Amino acid sequence: MVKPKMNKVERQVRDMLSEEDFGAIDEAIKAFEKKTSGEIVVSFQLVCKEDPYKGGRRVFKRLKLHRTRDRNAVLVVIFIHSRKFAVLGDKGINEKVPDGFWDETAASMAGHFKEDRFREGLVEGINLLGGQLMTYFPYREDDTDELSDEVDFG
Repeated sequence: MVKPKMNKVERQVRDMLSEEDFGAIDEAIKAFEKKTSGEIVVSFQLVCKEDPYKGGRRVFKRLKLHRTRDRNAVLVVIFIHSRKFAVLGDKGINEKVPDGFWDETAASMAGHFKEDRFREGLVEGINLLGGQLMTYFPYREDDTDELSDEVDFG
C-alpha cells in the first residue's frame, strides 16, 4: 500500500511530535468518542495572521464541524508558526458548558504548550473536552462517528 505524500504542515508537525505522541492523542480522542456522541477534532495549520479564534472558526467551517446532528463538535486548532491556538465548540456544546470553560481549557493547554509539551497539552485538553461532552452528550445506541478521527493537517 502506497502511503500518501505528506503536505508541508504534516511534515513540520511530525518533526514536533513522535508517532508515540500521535498514538497518545489518537487514543485519547477514541477513548472519549466511545463514551459520548460528541466529536473532538485536532487540526494543525501553519499560520494565523489574525486572532486565533477567527482563524479557528474558518477551520471549523472548512472541516464542516457544524454539521453534526447535535451540534456538539469541538475543535482544537494549533497554528504552529504563529505559536497560537484556539479551542472552539459548536452551538450545542457551547450552550451547555459552564461559563469560562473554554478559557480554562485553553489556559490549561497553554501551560504545556509554552514548554513545548504539545502531547501533554493536547491530551489534557482532550480529557477536559471529553469530560464535558460525556456529561452533556452521553453515548447513544444510535450514535455514528460523524467526523474523521484523523488529525487534520491544514
